[in-house]
Amino acid sequence: MTLPRNVLRFEVLLYLSLLLDTLSAAFLDRVPADIGEAASANVNLLAVVLLAFFLLLVWLAARHRKNWARWVLVAALGLSALSLLDALGSGGLTFATAVDVLSTALTAAGLYYSFTGDAKGWFDSHST
Repeated sequence: MTLPRNVLRFEVLLYLSLLLDTLSAAFLDRVPADIGEAASANVNLLAVVLLAFFLLLVWLAARHRKNWARWVLVAALGLSALSLLDALGSGGLTFATAVDVLSTALTAAGLYYSFTGDAKGWFDSHST
């Protein structure tokens, strides 16, 4: 069975968002300098694990019709948006927060597509 168009849009937009997050983590040093080398390595490892987890969720939702994975992504988007609002309020718009805004917008657009049009039937028929 082929993927419905909106599910494909969802998948592509979420993968683009995760790619942007990966590049952001690799090139924008967001780890405070005063936490030490071991703690910095742990923060980076946690970022890799979270990115892999989100890749798995997108794959499960898009390719295996797992509705619960889509809802976990919605919850993560909500937490990300709250964190972004806090970052914008305390530090203003910097290059790093602009990248985060773009990533959050891509995720929001992708999740929008996952709830509209031909995607509704894709997830509703196999919601386990």
